[in-house]
Amino acid sequence: MTTIRIVEVGPRDGLQNEKQPIPVATKVELVDRLSATGLRSIEAGAFVSPKWVPQMAGSAEVMAGITRHPGVAYPVLVPNAQGLEAALAAGATEVAVFGAASESFSQKNINCSIAESLERFRPVAERALAAGVRVRGYVSCVLGCPYEGAVDPGKVAEVAAALVAMGCYEVSLGDTIGVGTPAKARAMVRRVVLDVPADRLALHFHDTYGQAVANILACLEEGVTVVDSAVAGLGGCPYAKGASGNVATEDVLYLLHGLGLETGVDLDAVARVGGWISEILGRPTGSKVGRALMAKAGQA
Repeated sequence: MTTIRIVEVGPRDGLQNEKQPIPVATKVELVDRLSATGLRSIEAGAFVSPKWVPQMAGSAEVMAGITRHPGVAYPVLVPNAQGLEAALAAGATEVAVFGAASESFSQKNINCSIAESLERFRPVAERALAAGVRVRGYVSCVLGCPYEGAVDPGKVAEVAAALVAMGCYEVSLGDTIGVGTPAKARAMVRRVVLDVPADRLALHFHDTYGQAVANILACLEEGVTVVDSAVAGLGGCPYAKGASGNVATEDVLYLLHGLGLETGVDLDAVARVGGWISEILGRPTGSKVGRALMAKAGQA
């Protein structure tokens, strides 16, 4: 049976755009609750400037407060050498660097060109690897850019290959604004695997237009076996007002288990975590599967 690895990004990508302050204790409890569901990779925070991402300001405290389960990775994002040193001081054993396949997005998001971003990441990756820390790469805007529109799959492949060359064990392909459709997602992955093997790729699809699960299925059929998702569909898309953000972990698990694929994750347990954090945030869960499971449990 094929095993699919879920990378839970709710505590970082899911919470980073929240306007209301979220206490460190809540973030710690979210990570700890997720750790008990069978998830093996949970993105715990980001060592970025609090000026740009205020919600991630307490990432060191979160790393200090969580209960680290054996066999579970707790990666954090680092944008530069300063962020890496802070992550290492906090005991990180896995970090992620994030680039883009769109020049305009790169300039708007991290204030430099794609080429400059890759040069910036290279010493970060070297330092992390020398410290025995795994490095993961992200590529944003793989299926569309809010400033440029369509993105050339060849550019996605070029950036992904550069990240692998600098030591990233895996590259996550992000449909940042959630505009992809299954045919386009499949075509993009087919182009990328010409330069980067499918077993070095992950899918990070946002659900702005409700296509994320369909896009994931199309790419699973191309041999990708790692999926990023956020419990309760946490996260919004700052480039599409009012849009949903990350695909919900519950929805992805329902798809995967329905296909007979192994994840090692307890769907009902994740749904309960989704209900809990949604209640904390004062809104319904963004997961259709989560809502259905909670309604079913309420009827039992």
